[in-house]
Amino acid sequence: MKIAIGCDHVGIILKPTIIEHLVARGITVIDKGAHSETRTDYPIYGKAVADAVVSGEADLGIVICGSGIGISIAANKVKGIRAVVCSEPYSAKLSRSHNNTNVLSFGSRVVGAELAKMIVDAWLDARFEGERHQNRVEMIAAIEEAQQ
Repeated sequence: MKIAIGCDHVGIILKPTIIEHLVARGITVIDKGAHSETRTDYPIYGKAVADAVVSGEADLGIVICGSGIGISIAANKVKGIRAVVCSEPYSAKLSRSHNNTNVLSFGSRVVGAELAKMIVDAWLDARFEGERHQNRVEMIAAIEEAQQ
C-alpha cells in the first residue's frame, strides 16, 4: 500500500510521527510536503495529496493542518476525493466502512501524536462495507459529476 501525505507549516509538527507510524506498518509513504515550518498555504498540499490519490500514484492520502478542516476542504475539491476530518477513531472507522473515504485529515492543534496514530489505525483497518453504502457513495459521485 502507498499513502500520500501532506501538511502545511502547522501540520509539520505531526507529520514525521505519522510517517514513522505508517512505515512501521509496512506502508510506503509519498511525502508531498511541506518540509519546513516556513509559513505556507494548506490548499497546495491538500491538492497535491488528492491528485496523487486520484491519479493512482497513491492508494490513499493523509493531510494535516492546524485544524484539519481547511486542508480537507481543499482535498475535497479534487474530483473523486472523499476526504474526512477526524478527531477520534470511531468517525475514522465509519468514514471508511460507510463512505469509502480515501483521504484522512486531522489537525495538529486538535489531536496529539498518540491519538493521531489511533485515528490512522482505525481508518486503515476499516474496510468499505459496500451494499447499501455503495449506492450512497455513487449518489455523492453523481452530485460531484453534475457540478463539472
